[in-house]
This record gives sequence, structure tokens and C-alpha cells, in this order.
Amino acid sequence: MHIQIINFNLKDLSEDDFLTACDDQFAPAFAEVPGLVSKVWLADSETNTYGGVYTWRDRQAMVEFTKSELFNAVASHPNLANIVSTDFGVIEGPTRVTRGLVEASVQ
Repeated sequence: MHIQIINFNLKDLSEDDFLTACDDQFAPAFAEVPGLVSKVWLADSETNTYGGVYTWRDRQAMVEFTKSELFNAVASHPNLANIVSTDFGVIEGPTRVTRGLVEASVQ
């Protein structure tokens, strides 16, 4: 497993419009990404910080995603600013003990 955390700020876009786009467009598109086990959507409206925690099958799946049309569309979106992506390997032994790994079938 591999974890990626992406954060950004909204620019010239209301939170309501962003959330609608997430529900209608972004979430269905992300649900189809190969190797993506799960995505948790994040929001802190007080600091205008949004993003996601991505759980990938492995680092290679994340790397392939960063080459995709979807990733490029998000990264170049004019209403998303200050995008930061950080990725981490998972220490699987203790993570299993604390129920941090989901057992899921990956496409």
C-alpha cells in the first residue's frame, strides 16, 4: 500500500460549487482510477484548505495516476491553487494492528 495526501485552496470558487463538482464529476471519475483503493475527501472551510487522502495499491499505481489525464486536469484547474502532493510508504505491520489497512479488491 502507498498513501498520497493532496491539499489545495479554492480560488474564485465557492465551497458549495466545489462540493457539487465533487459529487457530480470528480468522485465518479476517481472511483474509476486503476489501483486506487480509497480516497477520503478533506475540507477545512475556515482555512480554505481542501484535498484528499489516497490509498493506493502500491507506489506504481500512484505514479501512473500522476501521468493521467484526470491528474493533469485537477493539477491545472484554474480554481485550485497552492496544490501540494506528498506521498508515503506504509509501515504495514503496526498499521494492520491499528486497523489502518482496508481489505478491498483492487481493480
